[in-house]
Amino acid sequence: MITSTTTRTDAARTVAARSAALAAAFAAVAALTLTGCSGITGSGAQAAGGSDLPVGDEVSTTADPELAKLLPAPIVEKGRLDIAVDIPFPPMAMYDDTNRAVGFDPELARLIGQKLDIDVSINKQAFDSVIPSLQAGKNDLIMSGMNDTPERQETVTFVDYTHGGFAILVNAGDTAIATQTDLCGKTVSVQKATVQGDLLRGMDCGSDPVVVTELPSDLDAQTALRAGKSDAYVADAVVAEYAAATTDDGETFDVVRDPENPAGFAPVYSGIGILKDDAELVEVIRRALQALIDEGAYQAVLERNDIGAYAVESAETNQGAGS
Repeated sequence: MITSTTTRTDAARTVAARSAALAAAFAAVAALTLTGCSGITGSGAQAAGGSDLPVGDEVSTTADPELAKLLPAPIVEKGRLDIAVDIPFPPMAMYDDTNRAVGFDPELARLIGQKLDIDVSINKQAFDSVIPSLQAGKNDLIMSGMNDTPERQETVTFVDYTHGGFAILVNAGDTAIATQTDLCGKTVSVQKATVQGDLLRGMDCGSDPVVVTELPSDLDAQTALRAGKSDAYVADAVVAEYAAATTDDGETFDVVRDPENPAGFAPVYSGIGILKDDAELVEVIRRALQALIDEGAYQAVLERNDIGAYAVESAETNQGAGS
């Protein structure tokens, strides 16, 4: 597992290598959000009736027939894996200018589909409804940068795929918040139903607690900070670093570099969520991810999305219980 502070910093800096293309994608996402186009499901060729496979310079792999044989019969009969993804949540997931879902989660989902020789459908789903979408049979997997927590493990099993902390963003030039404890008494925006809200509410601030503002999407939480409706924005470090690097060419937000938490605070595992009763599906997804780790495709898709510093060394389940 890569945990070097230097590596994390370098990874954040390399965001600029893809910022032009991804910033355009993010702008397209914002336009869709503002115009109310939030009901999009499926993406790319799959949405048009074909197989949703890696294209262009996306990372690709090969099918493993022996792993494919382990897929549960209902999935094989359906002919695809339905995957719930909260979009936009860059760099984990976003739309490009052709309305194709890109970013770490959709690209890794396609690799898993390739490895298991089955189609995938990338389905846009609001984050606070991704678990209910599994319970309703609408989706088979959650791939949405979801933190692995004991509470969520009561319903889903996680195949963990990243490990990292949270980060704090403030408006550029704002020096009032320099450490995590400076959030006490401040208004902080977060995406609804994320672990960050619980973390902030649980901080020991005495009589001056953090005022947590939960908003429907991560973009909404960023916008609240930008508009002065919150003093700070908290998100997974990979997401916060990306927002700081790409919004207005890096001129809008600053990342708070807490000297006591140089790699982000409260590091957690995140992973692929699967209903805990679907043990057969959990195991085949775990083995597919392990195969992608072993061959280097997993690390390649991390690096392609500038989050290589948050890799896991092996495909394990429910590590959040002890993190």
